[in-house]
Amino acid sequence: MHPTTDNRPSLLLAMGPGVADRLFTGAHRARLAALTRTDPRLVAHDLTAPDARTAAALAEAEVLLTCWGATPLTPEVLDRAPRLRAVVHAAGSVKHHVTDACWERGLRVTSAAAANALPVAEYTLAAILFAGKGVLRSARRYAELRTDHAWLEESADRGNHRRTVGVVGASRIGRRVIDLLRPFDFEILLYDPYVEVPPPGTELVGLDELCARSTVVSVHAPQLPSTHRMIGAAQLAAMPDGTTLINTSRGSLVDEPALLPHLLSGRLDAVLDVTDPELPPPGSPLWTLPNVLLTPHVAGSLGNELHRMAEQAVGEVERYVRGEAFAEEVRASDLTRSA
Repeated sequence: MHPTTDNRPSLLLAMGPGVADRLFTGAHRARLAALTRTDPRLVAHDLTAPDARTAAALAEAEVLLTCWGATPLTPEVLDRAPRLRAVVHAAGSVKHHVTDACWERGLRVTSAAAANALPVAEYTLAAILFAGKGVLRSARRYAELRTDHAWLEESADRGNHRRTVGVVGASRIGRRVIDLLRPFDFEILLYDPYVEVPPPGTELVGLDELCARSTVVSVHAPQLPSTHRMIGAAQLAAMPDGTTLINTSRGSLVDEPALLPHLLSGRLDAVLDVTDPELPPPGSPLWTLPNVLLTPHVAGSLGNELHRMAEQAVGEVERYVRGEAFAEEVRASDLTRSA
């Protein structure tokens, strides 16, 4: 049974323009309307200078349901929300909008990072399997030759049988990647300085050893001062010829100036969904190198995958209304070693 109108909490949607329409189905909006006192047509895009209607809704809000483009919750914004008790984020990292002031005021926070981890892991699995088969190079070569060729002979060193995959970071996404790799015939290495007991079927090793032994290296560590350019010149030089580097985390984790010579020479391949800067300069070789697959930060949830994040967020609102603990609560201490 849903709560009565009198005791339903007030909820305000706060996210970038157009996000709510892509995020929520009609069924999601109906569930939110039944659970809370909210106007599903009102979406706050800017809480720093709200119009009268948004300011009134913010003043009453007990729950903020946020997503991409949410306004940072500074002390000034929180002063306009004296009744706020919880922030439910229908996306991954909360670092862009949850500030120290939120923790100081005792706000409860949850995110849909677990839901967003799955499409990133799926993208990574596809990239790993394609890397082992040498799909990128074969496709380019096929387009160049446009004739019959000794493909089996040329591909004698390719394939996914007992290939060694190195996973950098036992984050939610890193662990989902490991889960997805289990049905395949891979040797899986893991580097994560915070892990003492590795997931079943993986070998815990140092970063340099992982790079030296792997023919695919996939980066899933969070963006922290300690992980800045963690895949640097020494790690790249240690990778065997023909290794594929996959980065779906953040561009700053890879030393791109150090990576470029290896890509230009053809010694290494790369699948880069993120770069540093996020949009490479127009003249960057990354746009045209035949051994680089460059995608525009699309590994995470997009299209109908956004509904999975919405489903998790609405589920968290339901738990809040019932007085239960969040399933995916975020604590301030988590952010020191997570995205």
